[in-house]
Amino acid sequence: MDAGTNALEILTGRVVPLKLGFIGVVNRSQQDIVGNKPMVEALKAEAEFFKHHPAYKNIASRCGTPFLAKTLNNILMNHIRERLPDMKTRINSLITQTSQELLSYGDPTLEGKSNRGALVLKLLTKFANDFVSSIDGTASDISTKELCGGARIYYIFNNVFGAALDSIAPCGNLTTQDIRTAIRNSTGPRPFLFVPEIAFDLLVKPQIRLLEPPSLRCVELVYEELLKICHGCGSPELSRYPRLQARLLEVVSDLLREQQGPTSSYVESLISIQRAYINTNHPDFIGGGGAISDLVKKNEKKRREFEKLNRRANNFSNSSIHASVNGINKDEIHDGSSISDKESSGTRDMISLQNGMNSSSWAQRESFLTYFFGSGNKTDRTILPDQPVPSRNGNFSRDIEDLDKLENMSLNEDTLHLTEREEMETQLIRSLITSYFNIVRKTIQDIVPKAIMHLLVNHSRESVQNRLVSELYKEELFADLLQEDENLASERQKCKTMLDVYRKAFEVINEAM
Repeated sequence: MDAGTNALEILTGRVVPLKLGFIGVVNRSQQDIVGNKPMVEALKAEAEFFKHHPAYKNIASRCGTPFLAKTLNNILMNHIRERLPDMKTRINSLITQTSQELLSYGDPTLEGKSNRGALVLKLLTKFANDFVSSIDGTASDISTKELCGGARIYYIFNNVFGAALDSIAPCGNLTTQDIRTAIRNSTGPRPFLFVPEIAFDLLVKPQIRLLEPPSLRCVELVYEELLKICHGCGSPELSRYPRLQARLLEVVSDLLREQQGPTSSYVESLISIQRAYINTNHPDFIGGGGAISDLVKKNEKKRREFEKLNRRANNFSNSSIHASVNGINKDEIHDGSSISDKESSGTRDMISLQNGMNSSSWAQRESFLTYFFGSGNKTDRTILPDQPVPSRNGNFSRDIEDLDKLENMSLNEDTLHLTEREEMETQLIRSLITSYFNIVRKTIQDIVPKAIMHLLVNHSRESVQNRLVSELYKEELFADLLQEDENLASERQKCKTMLDVYRKAFEVINEAM
C-alpha cells in the first residue's frame, strides 16, 4: 500500500460488510525474503506497525497474523464440534457392523488350543439345531420364494406320492382275455357254478404290487430332500473350517443312508403284507352281493335305455305306416281285401316286436340266475360251426395235432364273442378288483408317509446330534478339523484391523467433544 493511504474503511467493514469481518496482516516483502528475515522478527515488526500506525492503532488487537491464525482455528473447531455427533454416530455404526462381521468368522474367546474342544462342540450343536429347525419349519432364515425343508416333505407326501397312486388304474393292465384266462385256470378241468374266489386272488395280487414302485420312489424323494436340508445348514463361522464342514456333511449323509435301507425294506414289506392276505371281509369292500347288485342296476339301466330306443323306433314305424295309408289311391281304398291284408300284416309285425322285447327282458333276468346256478342245458349265444365227429378208428397222430392246435389257440376270439354269463363274470371280477384295490391304495397312501416319518425323518432328527458328537468330538481330530481357510483367515485379520482403527477414531472424537 502506498504511503499516505490506509485500508481502515475496508478493514472495519464499511465498504464491503462481511459476516466474519476482515483481518489485516503485513506480509513479508521481497527484501525480507532476500535478506532471510526470521519469522519472529517479521511478526514483531508486524505488531509494531499496527500498534504505532495512526490509522490502525485502534484496531491493532484485531489485526496481524497471530490473530488471523487464532480466528481460523476457532472457526475450524466450531465446525468440527457441529459435525462431531454425526461422525460419532457413523463411526459407532461401523464399529457395530465390523464387530458382527468379525463374530461371523468365529468367536474370539474360543481361539487357542485350550478352547478347541469347546469350539468343535459349539459348531456341532449349531449344525444339528439348524438341521432340526429346518425340518420343523422353525428356522430363522426360511425362504419365502419356494418350499423348503419340512414343507417340501409335506409336498412330496400329499402331492407327488398321492398323485402317483391316484394315477394307477385298478384294472388298467388287465384285459378281458387275462380275466377269462384266470377264471378258467382257477377251475382246472371242472366246470363251475360260481365265479371262483381264487381267480379274484390271482388277479388282485399283481395289481397291489403296482403300488410298490411309487412307494419306494417316495422314500427316495424324502431321502434326497433331507440331503438338501443337510447341505443348506452351513454358516459363515462353519465355513472357516472346510474340513469340519465336509466331515459334518459326510456323517449326516451316512446316517440318512443307513436309515433309507430299513425304510425301503419296511415299505416293501407293507406291500407284501397287503398281498399276503386278501381280506374280503373288510367293511369297505363291496363284496360279491354288492358287486352283483351294482351289475343288476347297470344292466337294468341299459335295458330301460334299450326299451326307450325300441319305443322310439316303433313310433317312427307306426307314423310311417300311417303316412303310407293316407297316401293310398281311392281305387285301392275300395279294395277291402288289400286293406285287410295290410292291417293284418302290421298287426303281426307289432306282436312280433313286442314278443322280441319281452324275450330280451326275460333273457337278461335269466342271465343272473344262470350266473349263480350254471348254464345248464342252455345254449350260448355264440354259435359254433358244426364240427365233423372224428371216427373212433381215425388217425391218432391227427388227434395229437388237433390237441396241439387247441393249446396254442388264442383267446382273442373268445374275448370278442363272450356269452352273457361270461360278460357278467368279467364285469363282476373287475368290480371286485377295483373295490379292493381302492381299499389297499387308501391304506398305502396313509401308512407309507407315516413309516417314512418314523423310520427316516424323525429318527434322523433325533439322533443327528448324538451321531455328530460320537464321530467328531475327539481330541485327536481337533487340529485337523479346525484348519482355517487361508482366504477367510486373511479376511478375518483385515476385519480385526479395521475394528481397531474405528475404535481409536471414536476415542479421539470423544476427547474433542
